[in-house]
Amino acid sequence: MVQTVDVVEFVLGGERYALDIQLAREIVEMIQITPIPRAPSYISGVINLRGEITNIMNLNALLGLPNQAIRDNQKIIVLVPEAANGNNVGIIVDDVISVLQVAEADIEHLGEGLASEVSGFVKGIIKMKRDESDKQNKSLIIWIDMQKVLENVAKK
Repeated sequence: MVQTVDVVEFVLGGERYALDIQLAREIVEMIQITPIPRAPSYISGVINLRGEITNIMNLNALLGLPNQAIRDNQKIIVLVPEAANGNNVGIIVDDVISVLQVAEADIEHLGEGLASEVSGFVKGIIKMKRDESDKQNKSLIIWIDMQKVLENVAKK
């Protein structure tokens, strides 16, 4: 039997990324974010999501990617509270593409020896076939380890 992993695929800075589906509580359209004075650069602010104050994080800043201005067509992936030590947290992404079921064979896990600081936040690279007729034409999706990203934020 083929082992599979369920992920949410999203776009950030023109690149494709994914995170574990069990970490995502919901996906909401971009709404007004209230900035917090003197907050770190990775905190965009807070939103009122159906009566719950939710911290909104800038994933670009967390991953060291070029910062993008907030646009109306962006989405917020709200994470389950358990992912962030019981806190309500959402991350801004450019767009959410789909929920994917990925075969373990299509995931290239990265070794611990990579020197990049960001590589510690990457669970692996997902190789997706773009077209069934062309087995060689694969696009890559970076699978983010959101748990490690949030743990790193908690240490700051």
